[in-house]
Amino acid sequence: MTKYNIWFFGSLIVASVVAMPIITIFFSFFSETSNYFYILKETFLIDYIFNSITVLLFVIFFTFILGIFSAYFVSFYDFPLSNFFSWALILSFAVPGYIYAFSIIAFFENFGTAFSLLTFLFGENNYNTIIPKIDGLIGAIISLSFSLFPYVYVLIRASFYYQSNNYIEVGKNLGLSTKETFLRIVLPSARPAIIAGLALVSMECLSDFGTVSFFSVNTLTTGIYNSWLSFDDLNTANQISFILLIFILLLFSIEIYSRKEARYHQPGRGFKPITKIKLTGRKSIFPIIICSLIFLLSFIFPVSQMIYWTMKFPKYLQDINILKINLNTLMLVASASVIIVIISLFINYGSRISKSKILNYITTFSISGYAIPGVILALAFITFFSNLSDFFTNNFELKSSKSLFIGSIFGLLLAYFIRFFSLSFNGIKSSYEKINNSIDESAYLLGYSKINTFLKIHVPYLSINIILIVLLISLEVIKELPMTMILRPFNFETFATQAYIYASQDLLEAAALPSLFLIFWSTILILLSSRYILSKKN
Repeated sequence: MTKYNIWFFGSLIVASVVAMPIITIFFSFFSETSNYFYILKETFLIDYIFNSITVLLFVIFFTFILGIFSAYFVSFYDFPLSNFFSWALILSFAVPGYIYAFSIIAFFENFGTAFSLLTFLFGENNYNTIIPKIDGLIGAIISLSFSLFPYVYVLIRASFYYQSNNYIEVGKNLGLSTKETFLRIVLPSARPAIIAGLALVSMECLSDFGTVSFFSVNTLTTGIYNSWLSFDDLNTANQISFILLIFILLLFSIEIYSRKEARYHQPGRGFKPITKIKLTGRKSIFPIIICSLIFLLSFIFPVSQMIYWTMKFPKYLQDINILKINLNTLMLVASASVIIVIISLFINYGSRISKSKILNYITTFSISGYAIPGVILALAFITFFSNLSDFFTNNFELKSSKSLFIGSIFGLLLAYFIRFFSLSFNGIKSSYEKINNSIDESAYLLGYSKINTFLKIHVPYLSINIILIVLLISLEVIKELPMTMILRPFNFETFATQAYIYASQDLLEAAALPSLFLIFWSTILILLSSRYILSKKN
């Protein structure tokens, strides 16, 4: 038994809560199989898997290309607007894949924005015959690629910065051209960052529900949702969830392994910052064009589309209670981020002062929640608490407690905690490791208690990182769709759920306003956190 029981049991409770969805899905996989599952296995299950893998492979390819090109240009070259692009390229984080999907449909549909634009420029004509129709798999791949490539961009950019200029000088001494140095030395040394970025993209891609659902692409996530809501078959939904969870946990393991291996390119004593090559005149045209196209397509395009629809149909400004949706969303954001950060501080501090290996193992397991897709977590959440409530109701004749966890703010916040705890825990842990234990010992000698040491020394040191973590969790909560849509209270809407509901009813004009507010708040959060994320010290 550890010396500090409160820390041990606190961490054990957190780990148990996070493990609940995985355990629920695992046992549900071996439950009684319905007729629908046999029918699905003989008909559409292979299509679900095939479509999921197809979207995944193409999204990996395009995010790799977009991330590599953008990170390479802003890292190694100094050209007009290069400093602007270095942070502007991460703004597409503010545009979830499902909102990008709305934009594509609205722009390319019959008599849509493209038609209006061509009519304005060239006069009346039947332009629908020449406007391409981007939907289905192609639309889903494009939407997810442009919304997810910043994962690759941010990690590769950081990796490029920490590659000593000595590497490039070695390439020159070996007689390698700039292109050969990049392909043979720079790019291979960034491999861990590339793999980590692509693993994160893959997890987000396989977890996506809104984008593929909007384009009517049948994947494992839509199969889960349809099995549960359309056919009222919770067992089949859980069994499909198990298949998807295997893919996700495999990618999660790859990401963790890559993050461990990524340490070798951190700067040492002989580190020399990369000297950027200054480009002027014609030489600067190509990187400017590439970075501009990526920025315009990934951020300006969807934002412009949402603004256009909002201005064209101003009546929705009155029809939508945007103030209430703002309050609902910001309340969830504030509550979730504060709760998650406080518990993360508690667990990290407990691990620090107890120095228990068992506690470290337990807390390490607690970070697995981020690997669980929102739709799976929501489904497991409902399954677990429904079974638990039925057990106590049938055996102890207690009042059903389902409403406390399902369709409530409390249940939704608990689900957010499971999903996003790892973001907070890992961020605080990485900063805690920089605080030498001798600082704690000195504080004790000066008469500080453990609580005072934590409040007056640790928290001030961690304050900047805590602010960043709050911003990142807030960004995730604002964009979260399937979990919020399934677990929210009745008639409780956020930007994400309201936009999706309107879009699913073919009211893209109405979906524009909540989408625009979602992008607005997300952009503010990104701009506030970008100074830290893109800092050369981090």
